[in-house]
Amino acid sequence: MQAELELPATRPTALPPPARGVESFFYDNKIVRDFGVATVIWGVIGMLVGVIIAFELARPELNVTRYTTFGRLRPLHTNAVIFAFVGNGIFTGVYYSLQRLCRARMFSDVLSKIHFWGWQLIIVSAVITLPLGYTTSKEYAELEWPIDIAITVIWVVFGWNMFGTIARRRERHLYVAIWFYIATFITVAVLHIVNSMALPVSFMKSYSMYAGVQDALVQWWYGHNAVAFFLTTPYLGMMYYFLPKAAERPVYSYRLSIIHFWALIFIYIWAGPHHLLYTALPDWAQSLGVAFSIMLIAPSWGGMINGLLTLRGAWDRVRTEPVLKFFVVAITAYGMATFEGPMLALKNVNAIAHFTDWIVAHVHVGALGWNGFLTFGMLYWLWPRLYRTPLFSKKLANTHFWLGTLGILFYALPLYWAGFTQGLMWKQFNAEGMLQYPNFLETVLQIVPMYYLRGMGGVLYLSGVFLMMYNLYRTAKAGTLLANEPAQAPALLPEAQDPHAQGGHWHRWIERRPFQLAVGATVAIAIGGAVEMIPTFLVKSNVPTIAAVHPYRPLELQGRDLYIKEGCSNCHTQMVRPFRSETERYGEYSKAGEFVYDRPFLWGSKRTGPDLHRVGAKYPNSWHYNHLMDPTSMSPGSIMPAYPWLFDNQLDNSTLPAKIRVLQKLGTPYPAGFDRLAVADAETQARGVAAALKTEDIDVKSDREIVALIAYLQRLGTDIKVKPAQVAATAAQ
Repeated sequence: MQAELELPATRPTALPPPARGVESFFYDNKIVRDFGVATVIWGVIGMLVGVIIAFELARPELNVTRYTTFGRLRPLHTNAVIFAFVGNGIFTGVYYSLQRLCRARMFSDVLSKIHFWGWQLIIVSAVITLPLGYTTSKEYAELEWPIDIAITVIWVVFGWNMFGTIARRRERHLYVAIWFYIATFITVAVLHIVNSMALPVSFMKSYSMYAGVQDALVQWWYGHNAVAFFLTTPYLGMMYYFLPKAAERPVYSYRLSIIHFWALIFIYIWAGPHHLLYTALPDWAQSLGVAFSIMLIAPSWGGMINGLLTLRGAWDRVRTEPVLKFFVVAITAYGMATFEGPMLALKNVNAIAHFTDWIVAHVHVGALGWNGFLTFGMLYWLWPRLYRTPLFSKKLANTHFWLGTLGILFYALPLYWAGFTQGLMWKQFNAEGMLQYPNFLETVLQIVPMYYLRGMGGVLYLSGVFLMMYNLYRTAKAGTLLANEPAQAPALLPEAQDPHAQGGHWHRWIERRPFQLAVGATVAIAIGGAVEMIPTFLVKSNVPTIAAVHPYRPLELQGRDLYIKEGCSNCHTQMVRPFRSETERYGEYSKAGEFVYDRPFLWGSKRTGPDLHRVGAKYPNSWHYNHLMDPTSMSPGSIMPAYPWLFDNQLDNSTLPAKIRVLQKLGTPYPAGFDRLAVADAETQARGVAAALKTEDIDVKSDREIVALIAYLQRLGTDIKVKPAQVAATAAQ
């Protein structure tokens, strides 16, 4: 890495006259400061929401309003932490390091400002829309279509600014961090556009262009690689820049960084199907996901080793420097998470772990340890340089480190225990060959104490962030922002005239040419997705249809949209896997052909409550009515919140004809002209549900939302002849 120009503690009144062939310019530190401040603010907000929903799981009475239930706040938490906290952290690191690695100011101050304010407005729109129930329900891609378009525009602005800066660089060699930044920009753009393809119904409602199995494959191709190319590759680029700077040591191995980069971006893109093991996804796609997930450990650990060995000769400073403490734990957490990920992709391990809190613990080791700690270390390193003053308090920074570390332990270890407990209890049979714990609620009550401990871990971690906020504030107050940092560098000669542009390692040919590097990265990430998705879409045998499966009736469609709005899929799955323990508990395992009209798919990724795919016709309408009014009336001890507003809200059928028309365009075989009959059909079915409830001494108006939701729940899993669950006492949580 080229040496960074060292500046005195105060800004010089004038630049010294440049030497012959040397150009003077200024780095833009204000945009770095702005993104850094946003990182801290959104970090506090996102983590605070996380603490709230952690305790909501343990104390359901904390779900005090319709806008703050776990189902609605959980996607707000994930979006705030991923795209607000980590996203702003990425832009902080990229805008600082890219200018210095290219020896050039950012291409356009105007684009920088548009990027900053556009990104913050997108986050604010998420804060407003998600609690209101405007969601696609697709994990990490819940935002509706107008916001998706805004994300695309702002991401293009970011790329324009980044590639413009690279084009005007004064350093021919593109350092490894820039390789990761380029791959991040390209891959996130591809992932976002492909996964977000939908047809709008109204201003804040759309239906996915993919259905069922195909939607699940695209979503987890996106979901897994959002982790890969938003939470990992840009942070690896930042690791390759900020760790050597903080340690004052060069990167351990240039050759290892080459292998790390190309192997990682090529292999990562194939691994998404490991989120769908034992589901209705074709077996060949599942096997591909497993194989590439196992291979993924090699490049991942290559990056970890390259990072940790960069600290050779600097380990003595880890004892005293909080920045290095944060970096060491961050890289270690990255190594732990990238070992555990391939392990969880093994089918025999996944059979126990999937749908349990084990996965939540695994995700948060990466998020809190890798992303959180690397961000904290970067901010502690940056702030004194931006404000030209020492960090206000190393003691506070060290206290933050220990609070954060304890927070991770208190968060993760109880959830690992909870996950093991869940997975084993679900599968346990007694000596008579019957389920040992037939009532799903038994498995929930065992792990409630772990939810309290998880919440305590979140409080510890968040308290450290408050200390950091104070520390950075006092540091900034003691200094003055060097908004435009002066620098000098020789102009970049045309390649034919540059004696240093020829020769060297073969990889230099790619490193010196950003266009070729971008093309190579695009090819590397495109192969895996294409191999997995094209056959799934074009070869009909991958998604065999079932003649008995029909589209949802209009009222059931309305009920399904309410189910999505309330975030029910955050706690309930709709995928019975082909295990004896699941078919005994729930009924016949799920078939690919049952989901051909599901837009979006709702297989879920976490069972806080039981699977619902076979819940249709299992209980009378009154059971669902009472359960949604007061879950404990049907399931004593349930941790599910009540939904009283469903009984008061009138069902809005105004967009129902438009929904039918959109679904017809997407291939759902409603008869021609059915959009004009949809409202009448919905009202007819609603009167039937209300009449059935009347026979059970429940008087409800047929135009209430609860009626539509009951209609949907009673439809689930009834299109095909299913084996009744052995245990009828299984209660929806």
